[in-house]
Amino acid sequence: MSEIVKFFIAGEWTTGSGEPFASINPANGEEIAKIGGASPSDLEIAVKGANQALENPEWRDLRRHLRARFLYRMGELIDANAEKLSQIQMSDNGKTIGECRKMIADAANCFRYYAGICETIEDIVTPSRGDYLSIAVSEPIGIIGAITPWNSPALLEANKLAPILAAGNCAILKPSEVTSLIALEYARIGEQAGLPPGVLSVITGAGDIGRSMVEHPDIGMISFTGGLVAGKRIAERAGALLKPVVLELGGKSPNIVFADADFDAALNGVASGIFSGAGQSCVAGSRVFIERSIYDSFVSELVKRAKELVLGSPDAESTDLGPLANFQHRDLVHSHITRAKEQGATVLCGGEIPKTEKLSAGAYYPATVISNVSNQSGICQEEVFGPVAVVLPFEDEEDLLNQANDTIHGLASGIWTSNQKRSWRIARGLKAGTVWINTYKQQSISTPFGGYKESGLGREKGTQGMRIYMQTKAVIWAN
Repeated sequence: MSEIVKFFIAGEWTTGSGEPFASINPANGEEIAKIGGASPSDLEIAVKGANQALENPEWRDLRRHLRARFLYRMGELIDANAEKLSQIQMSDNGKTIGECRKMIADAANCFRYYAGICETIEDIVTPSRGDYLSIAVSEPIGIIGAITPWNSPALLEANKLAPILAAGNCAILKPSEVTSLIALEYARIGEQAGLPPGVLSVITGAGDIGRSMVEHPDIGMISFTGGLVAGKRIAERAGALLKPVVLELGGKSPNIVFADADFDAALNGVASGIFSGAGQSCVAGSRVFIERSIYDSFVSELVKRAKELVLGSPDAESTDLGPLANFQHRDLVHSHITRAKEQGATVLCGGEIPKTEKLSAGAYYPATVISNVSNQSGICQEEVFGPVAVVLPFEDEEDLLNQANDTIHGLASGIWTSNQKRSWRIARGLKAGTVWINTYKQQSISTPFGGYKESGLGREKGTQGMRIYMQTKAVIWAN
């Protein structure tokens, strides 16, 4: 507890020259560790190291199949340390141990997937209109600044680091100060895998260091996952420098239940879509649209299901909902509920901070279902980012699409129906980057992910998720 945890820049571990900060276990409010804080001078060291790595033949000239070996090794090392990593994320973030184990497994698979893509992605010979050879060659951008949030650090950081490195770039990762410990473990894993110094740096601290990354002239691109307000600021600052960005921002995703849906499957999908991970997911199905004819019966069962969920310590196998990631966010979630009630909403279950001795020490919040609201209300338009479902009836497909698309967000959506033609019509009519049909939150590292409208720019995952960290050079070759 008294020793400051070091961060990793340019191949060296350091406590930095900034202000140290605490990592707090949201399950009990206890301090886990004191972590070194970075300053602008520390960032300069990381950038200098990355520039040197980009000039180092050990990285710059490495053939793709050899670069892939580093990613394979990182995936294997994540697997080898899976339980340790799961426990670290659980303590730092509050997710249940079962969810943490799944995320760590997915993170390892992410590195292995991009190792495969790294080996097989192709340059393109394009049709020429003369006596020459025309080739489109993909090259790394250079230094990528990756800024990640606190809700799912193990997976979100893997989703950035693996394709950034696979593309031949150097990465400077700035994790949330709320959950920095997993990123530091990834730095150790990269070091153990043999990445040359400077290829991967993990720099810890508050938001100021993130702003410095965005504005640094040697950092060629920013990849950010987080809130809409911060994302817009990053886009504005990066745009002034003509610096490309990848932004994965918020969501207010509609999860839609038609009367002809498999009732039990839809109930399970809606409940897990909003309550898993305590609702701290950008794709959480927070607006539940239910066809009028089954609205009352479905809401009744959803409330029953919400009340049955076990709220408790994240290390207990029986726990369904662990704490929210930090106390400030727990209070923010509760403020959304309080404001909704003041505006006339009905809280059907949950909606109160637990006061029991067992739960009062942690940042816990129960599964909450809210009705009697307009789709125009704040609780339906603002991202709550907690275990809070708002239930709304709809009359027909036109009414549904008008309501579902009436939001600044467009990240994800779900449809529950047995009618295949309807599934396709609604899927094409929804303005969202992901549409699930008769499932929810199922994702594949091979499938591009991103948002429409103010839910973001660019796509992560899949081959697009690697190419986005590359730039294209045209080579025209004549004899």
